[in-house]
Amino acid sequence: MMPVNFTSWPADGEIDIMEEVGGHPNYVSSSLHANAHVHSNGTQVTHEMYLEGAEDDFHTYAIEWTHDNITTYVDGQVQLSYDNRGLGRDDWPYDDPFYIILNLAWGGTWGGTYGIDESALPTTMEVDYVRVFQK
Repeated sequence: MMPVNFTSWPADGEIDIMEEVGGHPNYVSSSLHANAHVHSNGTQVTHEMYLEGAEDDFHTYAIEWTHDNITTYVDGQVQLSYDNRGLGRDDWPYDDPFYIILNLAWGGTWGGTYGIDESALPTTMEVDYVRVFQK
């Protein structure tokens, strides 16, 4: 998820409900990016877990997001939980509106870490549904 009023990354934040890299199959991760926690300096807030069938089966990925906490889930199991520590916008830029991105990315600095297998192309991403609930 990315901020609606985006000006710069990671200052405005990014919320990754689920990511999976084909070179590391069946491992899914959730991450939060902000000035105070970003992968480029090794301070990222992220959690990776093994998920059998991540690339072939349908799974439910979810987020509960409040002013005080962000928790992500995989098939009802907590994946990542992060509290608003009251340290300001550098640590918690998540009070602004964000929009959902469904992205099938290819290559890049993370996705291309293990090389690019072009024999896997063409490929598809199938999504059964996306639901948003607001309190």
